[in-house]
Amino acid sequence: MKKVRIATGAGYSGDRIEPAIEVAVKGRINYIIFECLAERTIALAQRQKLLNNEKGFDNLLEARMNAIIPICKQKNIKIITNMGAANPEAAGDKISEIVKALGLEKIKIAVILGDDVSEILWKDPMIKETILDKMDIEKVKNKIISANAYTGVSSIIEALRKGSDIIITGRTADTSLFLAPMIYELGWREDDWNLIGAGIVVAHLMECGGQVTGGYFADPGKKNVQDLARLGFPIAEVYEDGKALITKVPEAGGAVTLQTCKEQLLYEIHDPSAYITPDGIADFTDVTLEDIGKDLVKVTGGKGKPRPENLKVNIGYLDGYIGEGQISYSGPGAFERAKLAAQIVHERFKIIGLNAYEIRTDFIGVNSLYSPLKDEPFTSLNEIRLRIVGRTKNEEEAKKIGDEVESLYTNGPAGGGGVTKMFKDVLAITSSFIPRERVRTKVYLREFEK
Repeated sequence: MKKVRIATGAGYSGDRIEPAIEVAVKGRINYIIFECLAERTIALAQRQKLLNNEKGFDNLLEARMNAIIPICKQKNIKIITNMGAANPEAAGDKISEIVKALGLEKIKIAVILGDDVSEILWKDPMIKETILDKMDIEKVKNKIISANAYTGVSSIIEALRKGSDIIITGRTADTSLFLAPMIYELGWREDDWNLIGAGIVVAHLMECGGQVTGGYFADPGKKNVQDLARLGFPIAEVYEDGKALITKVPEAGGAVTLQTCKEQLLYEIHDPSAYITPDGIADFTDVTLEDIGKDLVKVTGGKGKPRPENLKVNIGYLDGYIGEGQISYSGPGAFERAKLAAQIVHERFKIIGLNAYEIRTDFIGVNSLYSPLKDEPFTSLNEIRLRIVGRTKNEEEAKKIGDEVESLYTNGPAGGGGVTKMFKDVLAITSSFIPRERVRTKVYLREFEK
């Protein structure tokens, strides 16, 4: 039976590089996938691109590619990644520079463009009728800095058919990066919905990297994971019938168990009977996980339905400013002094006429995650970090928030210290849909012969 071995090289933009090197060297893999885009990442990258047209791709792209390309060339491993973010073309240029500097021969790089739909966003009336967040998008139209559709496997498969060794994309969907080599290598049809569904299940297990090998899982005394400082990244061995094995290299830290796989399987899927991707709608409800050995979990099941007619679009826009100030209090009565400090700052906001449309006060360690508590049995706490933050329409007002917290040094309760303050613009995200036929991706090839 045909099979393909696919590893994760990154599960988010800031992930470690050492596990990717390890799995490339020791994993006997055919593909390594760097999945590096989150909901806000591409909007942040677009802001970089607006300042410098040669930027806007993943900040770690150069370091990752310098480390991984020589290994992949030696071991005939193909690289697929969405590190192109808001600027795949510039990312392709950078990879080309790296390949030339390394002196490698017969390398084919594919750059996939077309996910940026900002120019056509307002030409289709359907967009205005399908806003997920139910907001009036016309009000933010002039503040938009990015609009990127989640694209699927088709262009990646085209690039593979053309012999590409490295494929760099923009906002390709997370699962699509893994699903494309399964379809290509195992001979699946793109409309064999049950195989597509099974492939999406495997891709979902892999997309967050170390989360399926024990990262974001450990809870000492309850869920112990060994050697997290050397956590390894996962490998999926996928067969042509859709079954798969999830594993890691034996020397790597972490663990692949039923528990780690179950937690990742349920991660961010909303309706498990209808997990929507650009390539198909997967049904997770009949998936079976079986522990068949140390760090070896067998995955079977997963059904599918036809892909959606519309593609999701992430829209990044500027939404005012945020200002923040923090200060610490310690020793006996720390919580009471922190509460007095907060009271003073709020009174000061009234005195100076601060124009803020949202203010939040956190006592970090008491209520910063779980909102204000009705009862406060914490008077014996001997260290508290006070955080006051507000949203404003301009940066002048945002700056005042941190300034008022800083003034507590000599105008507030005793023992305050460690003030930090900042102000910045707010980059917000909303979502919409665009008809699939309006999104046209293109594959551009660059070949190097030494």
